Amino acid sequence: MAEEKNIREENTEERILDAAFDVVQERTINGTRMALIAERAGLFQSNIHYYYKSKHELMLAVQRKVLARCMELRAALLAQCGPDSGMAERIGIFWGQKREFILNEPRYDFAEIDFWVQSRVDAEIRQNFVESFRYWRLEIKKMLKEFGVPAERAAMLAAVMTSMMEGASFQYLIDPAAFDLDAYFDYCTQMVIREIRNG
Repeated sequence: MAEEKNIREENTEERILDAAFDVVQERTINGTRMALIAERAGLFQSNIHYYYKSKHELMLAVQRKVLARCMELRAALLAQCGPDSGMAERIGIFWGQKREFILNEPRYDFAEIDFWVQSRVDAEIRQNFVESFRYWRLEIKKMLKEFGVPAERAAMLAAVMTSMMEGASFQYLIDPAAFDLDAYFDYCTQMVIREIRNG
């Protein structure tokens, strides 16, 4: 009985988070209201307040879900790589995660961009961003060090690769018809490998 209740509550929370993503994508975080999320989720607003006491608390849960989804995608892509995969394939894991967000799960990317804007005025959202970007750069740096890239250079390249991925989001989401995402990431891979070899 308790297990069934937990599953129901988990499903309700997922419905709320899914609805929140949709509303944020349509209306931005500032335009999001708990009533809109309740309507989209097919719930009473009081149901949402049972799980999330405030819009801020719900938005922090949405932000955590963005980070968790990034990590899930990267783990799945890493599992597809063989143990002897080369540098281009390993770099491609990061591009692949970002590409998945941009092409197939844009609401995560729109939310991430909106959270970046909110981080200017919300210390907790900013801190979550700081931690997620540090983790992102650390993962890239670790991968590069596995290929013999010195720590200082790996750290700088990790920052550059993170910027490349965020740049892809901005450019594609603003004007998809004028931006060839695959060609962009292929070129980014060539640039990173060239930089490593020339160093």
